[in-house]
Amino acid sequence: MKKIVGLITFMLFAANNLFAAEAGMPQLDPTYWASQVFWLAIIFSSIYFLIAKIFIPKIKNNIDARESQIRKDIDEANLLKEEADRKLKKYNQLIDEAKINAKKIISEGRKKLNEDLQSKKDQIEKEIQKENELATKDIEKFKISSSNKVNLISEEIVSNIIKEIFGEDLNKSSIKATISEVIKVHKN
Repeated sequence: MKKIVGLITFMLFAANNLFAAEAGMPQLDPTYWASQVFWLAIIFSSIYFLIAKIFIPKIKNNIDARESQIRKDIDEANLLKEEADRKLKKYNQLIDEAKINAKKIISEGRKKLNEDLQSKKDQIEKEIQKENELATKDIEKFKISSSNKVNLISEEIVSNIIKEIFGEDLNKSSIKATISEVIKVHKN
């Protein structure tokens, strides 16, 4: 409705002002209207053609190229992200496997070390036991030999004392028997 009212107002205004062309406004002179409409159509058509056929396709191509580049960049970023995620998972898996292997190696090393220590401990204990047995045998031999030496020394001392006191030698077998009895009494 507003358009119709606007059109009627324009027509009335144009009809009243047609006579203004004679006063110095040739644009409003009806004799020039045909050429004005011709040039108006040519200029607007050429502008429309330039805009529609040259500028808009170039702008559209630029926009499409940008969209294509953005899509390509986004796709590439997504692929890189997926690859980074896969590599991160693989890295974490390798780290976990390395930790498990390290624990296993440490456990095996501890076990082997404990076994080695135990075997060396057993070996040393056996050597100590052998040394103890040898020392015990040596001590027994020493006791026997020292007891024999003590017997001999005691026989000589007793023989010398009796010889000094009484001035005569006693029978060596009786001295030996007496000393053996005294030693037996003191051992028990």
